Amino acid sequence: MPIDGFTQSRIETNGIGLSVHQAGQGAPLILLHGYPQNHMCWENLAPRLARDFHVIIPDLRGYGDSDAPPADPENRAYSKREMARDIAGLMDALGLEKAHVLGHDRGARVTYRLALDHPNRVDRIGIIEIVPTGDFWAAWSADLALKAYHWTFLAQPSPLPERMILSDGPGYIDWTLASWTHAGDLSPFSEAALSGYRAQAADPARVAAMCSDYRAGATVDRALDEADRAAGRTIAAPLHFVWSEHGFPARTGDPLGVWRGWAPQVTGQEIAGSGHFAMEEVPDAVLAALLPHFGSRG
Repeated sequence: MPIDGFTQSRIETNGIGLSVHQAGQGAPLILLHGYPQNHMCWENLAPRLARDFHVIIPDLRGYGDSDAPPADPENRAYSKREMARDIAGLMDALGLEKAHVLGHDRGARVTYRLALDHPNRVDRIGIIEIVPTGDFWAAWSADLALKAYHWTFLAQPSPLPERMILSDGPGYIDWTLASWTHAGDLSPFSEAALSGYRAQAADPARVAAMCSDYRAGATVDRALDEADRAAGRTIAAPLHFVWSEHGFPARTGDPLGVWRGWAPQVTGQEIAGSGHFAMEEVPDAVLAALLPHFGSRG
C-alpha cells in the first residue's frame, strides 16, 4: 500500500518493527494515523507536504504493516506512552534530534503524549479531530456516548469485541468509516486505502491490537492525562488544533478551549463540510490550516 512517491522500509524501535514510509527533504515532519486506519489516511496530504518537508509516516504498533505485539493485563503495551516511545525510538533510528509531529485520531493522542513525555524531541505539533483522552471521557453525554460507542465497545474485556468484529471485519470497518464521514458513505476513501483498512480488520492480531489500543485509552491513558493535569504539566511545543464541524470534538462544547488548558501556545480552527476524516474529506482545507503552522513555503 504505497503512497505515491514514498518509499517503505522496516525500522526497529522500542523492541518492535515499524513499517515506515518516507519522502521529501527539509525539516522532518512525522504523520501519525488513527483508528481504524493506517499510513494510507495521509495519501492526499503527504505528497504535497513532501515538497517542503522530510515526511515520515509510520504505521502505529498494531496497525498496517507494523508489528502487533501481544497485549498485557495492565494495557500498557498499547498505551500512548508506549507508542510515543516507539516514535522517539524511530527518531533515534533516523538520526533526528527533533521533528514536527502531526496526528489524527489515535495518532493525535500519541502526538500529544510524545510532546508531554519527550518535550525536547518535538518542534511544533498539529492535532486533528481530538481533545485529550481524559477530557473526552469527562465530556460524555448521551449524545456523545451514542456517537462514540466504540470507546466502550472496543474497551470491553477480550475476546468479546474481537469475536464480534472478526465475524465480519471488513463489513464492520466499512460501516464505521462511512458513519463517521459527513456524507455518510465511503466516497472520501480510495480503493487502495479501503483495501488496507479491510485487511487489518480481518487479521485477528490487528483486531486484538486495535481493541487493546482502546482498552489503554479507558485505563492507563486516561490515568496519565489525569496525573499530568493534577501536576500542572503542559505541552511546550506550539500546537495547532484542527477540528471538523461534524466530528467528535465539536460535540464536547469548546474543544479549542480544552486545548488552551493544556498548552500555552495554542491556535486552531474549525473546518466546514467534513466529518471525522478531514484529511480525506477536505484535504485542501486541512493543508491550508496546517501548512502555515509548520512553516511551509506555500
